Amino acid sequence: MVIIQSKLPFSPKSVQIPRTTSLMIFLCALTTRKWMPSPSSLCADGIVFFFKGIDAIDEESCGGWENLPPELLLDIIQRVEAGKSAWPARRDVVACAAVCRLWRLAIKQVVKTPEQCGLLTFPMSLKQPGPRVEPIQCFIRRDRAASTYRLYLGLSPALAGDASKLLLAAKKVRKATGTDFLISLAVNEFSRSTNTYIGRLSSNFLGTKFVIYDDPPPYDPLIQSNPKFGIKKVSCLVLPLVKSKVVNISYELNFLRTKGPRRMHCTMNTIPSSAVQNDGFAPTPPTFSDDEFSYFPLTSNRKEALVLKNKAPRWHEQLRCWCLNFKGRVTVASVKNFQLAVDPPLNGQSTGQQDDVVLQFGKIGKDIFTMDYRYPLSTFQAFAICLSSFDTKPACE
Repeated sequence: MVIIQSKLPFSPKSVQIPRTTSLMIFLCALTTRKWMPSPSSLCADGIVFFFKGIDAIDEESCGGWENLPPELLLDIIQRVEAGKSAWPARRDVVACAAVCRLWRLAIKQVVKTPEQCGLLTFPMSLKQPGPRVEPIQCFIRRDRAASTYRLYLGLSPALAGDASKLLLAAKKVRKATGTDFLISLAVNEFSRSTNTYIGRLSSNFLGTKFVIYDDPPPYDPLIQSNPKFGIKKVSCLVLPLVKSKVVNISYELNFLRTKGPRRMHCTMNTIPSSAVQNDGFAPTPPTFSDDEFSYFPLTSNRKEALVLKNKAPRWHEQLRCWCLNFKGRVTVASVKNFQLAVDPPLNGQSTGQQDDVVLQFGKIGKDIFTMDYRYPLSTFQAFAICLSSFDTKPACE
């Protein structure tokens, strides 16, 4: 039985989809039976679809919606993509990709990578390079009691409000030999056995050396079980566990114990130094896992890896403090604040070349920090680098 009920309040976990698109998704879902949403999972202009006993539907009455003309489907996807440029409205694009393989193929043609469009859409977008011109602006919330850090998409908590999109979460775990920051797509899921775990940041005992590991999930379930509709897990694609050191971070020791800013170097093992040139490019993982299993390829020669360093602040005589131009994005002085830029000498470039900032991080309130990044860094890399600034560094200060 299929019931269509109108003028119902939106469910907190619902996916808002335009009326035309939701009808197309509904019909395709009935035909393909590859996507069985839970009750109140589709909401569009006051319409809520409830699915019960879907096997009892006459198959002939559904028509051949699985053979939807590619031109019509592509036009629908383009309209959805053009009208949903910000979260939470961008959930509509994700919902379209979850209908069936036909819709996912159309999504691949329309939705671009963050480097091309400057938007974050799918989970794999967090591991793809950011835009080349305008940075993606985010903010981090720190929970001291739980030792967790949450990364949100938006200018600040005050400006983003309820529209802020959770991107990543991290949990700090202290060990005898150092500290680990476990990074996940979910707020309370940091176990390495879950498919939300994507990597970690590890430090040495002194907090001067850090390594960012890209850990792919141990499995990728093709069809999740749902007891409400009697759907069982069909198969489970076991992926090879490839763990790679994507970034090496080092903080210089402060032997004289003089007060001053920290000095940091980042070696991007997966990004060649030629990526920052006009005709260069950074490795970009595929958006969907069904394309091919991919992990960050390491550069063949460590000397070819891109090296970033923090910009040296200048001493302000009147304010009696070290200053950097954060363009209004940082308002509170902190030793954690930094700007990361390309190091021309270490990347085979002339010293007179402009060192554009690719990542900046700073404090704006109690346990609130901003993070702005752009190409060639990804969200995952930028967030992990910023997490290194939260760790205690007695030998560097």
